[in-house]
Amino acid sequence: MNKQNWNVLIADDEPIIRDGIRNSIDWSSLQMNVVAEAEDGEEAIELSLMYSVDILLVDINMPIINGLNVIKHVKEKLPDCRIIIITGYDEFKYAQEAIRLNVSDYLLKPIDSNHLLELLNKLKNELVNDNNQKDLLDRTSEQFTKNLPTLKNTFFQEWVEGKLNNEEIRNQLALYYLNTNIPKSLIVVSCLEFLKNKSMLKEKEREEIQESLKYHILLFFETEEVGYFYDDSGLIFLISWHEITNDRLVQLEEIIKNELKMSIAVYMESNEKDYKHLSLLYKKCKEIIQKEINISPIVRRAKSMIEHQYADSTLSLEKVAVALQVSPVYLSRLIKQELGVSFVQLLTHRRMKQAVYLLQSTDYPIISISELVGYETQHYFSTAFKKVMGLSPNKYRRNIIDDSNNVNS
Repeated sequence: MNKQNWNVLIADDEPIIRDGIRNSIDWSSLQMNVVAEAEDGEEAIELSLMYSVDILLVDINMPIINGLNVIKHVKEKLPDCRIIIITGYDEFKYAQEAIRLNVSDYLLKPIDSNHLLELLNKLKNELVNDNNQKDLLDRTSEQFTKNLPTLKNTFFQEWVEGKLNNEEIRNQLALYYLNTNIPKSLIVVSCLEFLKNKSMLKEKEREEIQESLKYHILLFFETEEVGYFYDDSGLIFLISWHEITNDRLVQLEEIIKNELKMSIAVYMESNEKDYKHLSLLYKKCKEIIQKEINISPIVRRAKSMIEHQYADSTLSLEKVAVALQVSPVYLSRLIKQELGVSFVQLLTHRRMKQAVYLLQSTDYPIISISELVGYETQHYFSTAFKKVMGLSPNKYRRNIIDDSNNVNS
């Protein structure tokens, strides 16, 4: 909104000069108001700040604090204030210095009222234009802030869909004041009940489910830097700039189950390359979820039990079958048909995934790791690890250490 009146201060130690300036101009026609007059430099500074003046007419040769110092003080506090200096011919060298202080113009004594009116008209136009620019900027900024969630969601989606190059991604991260480092991982949250029943839900119901999930997920990750977005498929994606452990993801599943009475599945893929690599991880995660949607509830529940209880050394096909109230033979056949692997392979894969994480990120002894991933003895664990990974746990860890030393050397 444009200002109705511009505040003007006249600062000169000679009353006749102040009166002449005030009385020679029809200030209201310029939408200006002479709010005060000052007779020394100290008063000029005080009154300028008190009234937040838009225009200051100040004599170069002022008592107590000279005009140049007045200009410096006022410009420091009111950088948008327009300043006209009043000077005589013998003070013109000071006027030249004042011009370097970014004053708008100068008036020579005796003051020509027509020249003064011309200067004031010019300053008024500058102030109006600047004010209009500020209004536009404020409105644009307000609109930007209002649309920020939508803009971010669009940006993240374009990013993972491979529509942006690395430079464009970095620039937009900076635009939204996000971390410009390479993200550590892509996390996908899938609510399978929601995805299966999506077509039967009303739009308002879908939005309510999305918002509830968003609230609890962002609350859960409030101490980590994450970018949140969802695509048309109904999947929720998180781009994380922090290391997120599998245990944390299991905690998230439990919280959503307790708070919203919904079962979710959380998938994470590590990113060790660049911004663009996230688009490959995005496609990979969507393919995994699509397969999950077609899995029967029994197999899905079996997978969930493995995910949550893999550290239990007594976990077995028979134990899971009893919990799911089906026969072990039926469960084994169903897992093999739908997943293409046996129950044992599924459990071993989950345990090896956690073992690799612990070998990479901790200095726990091998015997402790074997217990943490569900093996009763270190020997049994080492045998299983070598069969899957092609080398022993100790050798795997040594390779990691050697690779790290080579990078740092």
